[in-house]
Amino acid sequence: MIKKTILTILLLLFIGIAIFSVNLIWFKPFYINHFYERIFIEYALTDPELLSQLRLLESVGLHFHNDDLSDSSPEHAQEMVEKTRNDLETLHQYDRSKLDKKEQLSYDVLDYFLTQSVESDKFMWHNYPVNQLFGIQSSLPDFMANTHHIGNQRDAEHYITRLSKFDTKLDQVLEGLKIREEKQIIPPRFVIEKVLKEMTDFNTTAATENILYASFKERLDTLSNIEDKEKERLLVEVRKQVNNTVYPAYQKLIDFFTAQQTKATTDDGVWKLPNGEDFYRSALESNTTTKMSPEEIHQIGLQEVERVTAEMRSILDSLGFSPDSTIATHLQALTADSSFLYPNTDEGRAQCLADYQKMIDEVDKQLTELNIFGLRPKMGVEVKRIPEFKEKTAPGAYYNAPPMDGSRPGVFYANMRDMAEVPKWGMRTLAYHEAIPGHHFQITIAQELQGLPTFRKLLPFTAYAEGWALYTEYLAKEYAFHNDPYSHLGRLQAELFRAVRLVVDTGIHFKRWTREEAIEYMVNTTGMPQGDVVAEIERYIVLPGQACAYKIGMMKILELREKAQAVLKDKFDIKKFHDIILQNGSLPLGILEGVVAEYIAEEVGS
Repeated sequence: MIKKTILTILLLLFIGIAIFSVNLIWFKPFYINHFYERIFIEYALTDPELLSQLRLLESVGLHFHNDDLSDSSPEHAQEMVEKTRNDLETLHQYDRSKLDKKEQLSYDVLDYFLTQSVESDKFMWHNYPVNQLFGIQSSLPDFMANTHHIGNQRDAEHYITRLSKFDTKLDQVLEGLKIREEKQIIPPRFVIEKVLKEMTDFNTTAATENILYASFKERLDTLSNIEDKEKERLLVEVRKQVNNTVYPAYQKLIDFFTAQQTKATTDDGVWKLPNGEDFYRSALESNTTTKMSPEEIHQIGLQEVERVTAEMRSILDSLGFSPDSTIATHLQALTADSSFLYPNTDEGRAQCLADYQKMIDEVDKQLTELNIFGLRPKMGVEVKRIPEFKEKTAPGAYYNAPPMDGSRPGVFYANMRDMAEVPKWGMRTLAYHEAIPGHHFQITIAQELQGLPTFRKLLPFTAYAEGWALYTEYLAKEYAFHNDPYSHLGRLQAELFRAVRLVVDTGIHFKRWTREEAIEYMVNTTGMPQGDVVAEIERYIVLPGQACAYKIGMMKILELREKAQAVLKDKFDIKKFHDIILQNGSLPLGILEGVVAEYIAEEVGS
């Protein structure tokens, strides 16, 4: 009898676990937090490159993903579209009113993200996956050199296996490019010319000098847990894969773009694409998380250009610069002033990187003393040069977050292609934006947050992320992190640069400006070096709407801070405000506004 009872209990327990598992995996999970995690897990398992970047599984001894590349096929893209629609339908099956406050916020964030994704699905082919800025032809070698971890022989073997799959990956991309061509979605001619040169240079480099081989050898040389004879074998295998797999795969792309070059035009804005104007409005909404029209954003840009220019004129006047010359003329003279430049040598570049690191370490210490942040990242940040093979068409700087296993710090990558483009008076602002308290604080704090669904730690909302980084540039001015008027000019030029982005991005894609007209406006307004401006304008062309997120996001955060200060008066605490902004991960601006309104109401009632 007892045995029968025990067997009955075990059977019921097994049935209960089976029902729970079936619901968790195939149907609507019983608990919404399980649904949140299921969405992340399902997506992550289809993206081995993301898993390698995050390093979530390695800490529990799982490495199966590190020998594979993410699927870039059109079929997979369509599967992801269907999955997004299904996930949104499942989310809407939960009763939001029965969730607690934290769960409701997660619901709203996911609902916004999935809804926006579904609404933009009709434009899934309206992009250029091979482009001069972040295209697969440069991002894949960069991933292998800077993300694929090599700590032992298994990691090295996985590296070689991944190289053996370059042909499959690039064939999938090529298949998507052919679909785009059939739909009349062809990059502007300058994009094709630049990627052709980049890929040709890549393909004509001796295998032993290619970044895929050189970066592998550099890391392999640091390992003592692999015998020298085995290292030699591994290097031979990498060289074979570069010559026999990677280079032939790139040649297919070269052949395709060589043929497509004759079909490309010099029209640069996405207005030229099928339903191009609707696509641009969708891109603006996605990047700014607002419903602002292109014309509205354009006018905000012009107003901000006028305001920031007036502030810069005031500083220049105080320094004795002639009022008869334009702001741009003065800034161009300052940029060319040798006293503000590093030598265009390896030694000059090394000193610049060291000075960036010093600035970051200094501001980190200052923030500790000021006590204006309660939330601080546990992981540190270091400065590195953008890999040389991609720096010619790369932006001036970017940030890479640390993996979630804490195996390396965050990295602020600085472009050292030409030291004439790195005046010292602009460096502090760039360091604050990319590192501390900008992207490193916001992105790394989000990853380290406890008690949030994983997707909340990783979802990128550009207006929030870039708005925060630009807000911290303004914060640096308020707390006197700039130690001279020239550094103040650097901050204002950076803000002017973001205001100009609103004008030129909408100018190119909405008002049908040519690439040359946009370059001329930006040079004449900001005084930035020609090379920097060309790279920036060409970035906006292949990434429509993204550049508008910075200023729109910053203005919203400042607006929310000013509202909190006006209502709370003496009760306002800047540290608490910063924590409110940072403690929920990345948010759409409308949802962020609701979070701040709730904080204000709670403070008023306390």
